[in-house]
Amino acid sequence: MSNTSITRYEAYKDSGVEWLGNVPAHWEIIRNKDIFEERGSLSSSGDETLLTVSHITGVTRRSEKNVNMFMAETMEGYKHCKEGDLIINTMWAWMGALGTANEAGICSPAYGVYKPKKYIPYNRRFFDYLYRTPNAITEMTRKSKGIVSSRLRLYPKDFFQIQTALPVEIEQLAIANYLDTKTAQIDQKIDLLSQKAAQYGKLKQSLINETVTRGLDKAVPMKDSGIEWIGEVPAHWNMCRLKELSTIQNSNVDKKSHDNEIPVQLCNYVDVYKNDFIDASLNFMWASADESEIKRFTIKKNDVLITKDSETCDDIAIPALATESLKGVLCGYHLAQFRVKDKVLAGAYLFRLFQSKSYGFRFVISAKGITRVGLGQSAIADSLTPVPPLQEQQAIATYLDEKTAHIDRIISTINTQIDKLKELRKALINDVVTGKICVLPESVQES
Repeated sequence: MSNTSITRYEAYKDSGVEWLGNVPAHWEIIRNKDIFEERGSLSSSGDETLLTVSHITGVTRRSEKNVNMFMAETMEGYKHCKEGDLIINTMWAWMGALGTANEAGICSPAYGVYKPKKYIPYNRRFFDYLYRTPNAITEMTRKSKGIVSSRLRLYPKDFFQIQTALPVEIEQLAIANYLDTKTAQIDQKIDLLSQKAAQYGKLKQSLINETVTRGLDKAVPMKDSGIEWIGEVPAHWNMCRLKELSTIQNSNVDKKSHDNEIPVQLCNYVDVYKNDFIDASLNFMWASADESEIKRFTIKKNDVLITKDSETCDDIAIPALATESLKGVLCGYHLAQFRVKDKVLAGAYLFRLFQSKSYGFRFVISAKGITRVGLGQSAIADSLTPVPPLQEQQAIATYLDEKTAHIDRIISTINTQIDKLKELRKALINDVVTGKICVLPESVQES
């Protein structure tokens, strides 16, 4: 936008509104009730384009979303919405589930649909940016009614009481155009960095796959493993079932606390899913267990934990390695716990095996279920496993620790850059839509 200057406005005033702060002196402070009114018409057929609202993507067509939520048999009686209308999910406004529609359609009766009043300066893209800022969402949360956050509701009468700083329409257009350009540039950088991180993730996965099934010496003779998706392994390696190499327990310790039990901490599904290594630095949740559960499921050094149940097959058998014994910390529900037989299997090697897609593929295809999928005991225990000599296992684990740590540091650096860009994006939008930065066509500034 070569014809656009970025400066501070000449004069500012205190808006008197906490979420806005100081705004340009010529902007009007106005309540939403003077900008919007409810659109009250309902669909008689339910045949119009169904729109949905997300805190991530704003207003989009339902057909473009990958959702598994229940669909009503008929959408007769759903609310009409027109291009430019502000649509708010009444139940999820506190999460930022709102936006403006870029086409006509219908939406859930649980949504609030607000059309701009005639003769009010209104650019839908400006309001889409404005009301999806963190400060605006905080204000809507403050105006919502309910006891706990998950029960908060933003009703129309409360939305109408929110005050907004309103630029003239040509300013709104300039702001929207500027932000469209700048956010697209930032999003492109984020996308390129995300692709770069994904490539390093693939490199890490390829390294693990090759090393745990081929070993470190590429010159040794090979033999058929008998497992189609693993292929050949070094000829001197054994093939054993997991139950011959470790004790395997499916945890039944739940998240509840009972007065007649002993307080414990639980390493739960999320701890394993999000962390490669389990140690005392993690913030474990509190629960309770009886003495037999404590004896069976207390985590010891070199235990390998995997996600036994999940909502999708792709999240089955995600592993984590306990790098130390954790007194008073138990393996929680939805997890399986492996305690290796030290003379034949190294826990660090088993952990890397589970990280290997070629080894873990059997668990993906063995998972059963409808709403949730899970692994049966035999599917885990009878899994054929390549077993190098113990010293070679330890060498493989040490090699992978070093190489993957290097890759992880690179990915972490990239993710930090992505996080900074996301924060920059938020700050830029907030500063522009609230007038902290002046974005005006030159012709407007000269007039």
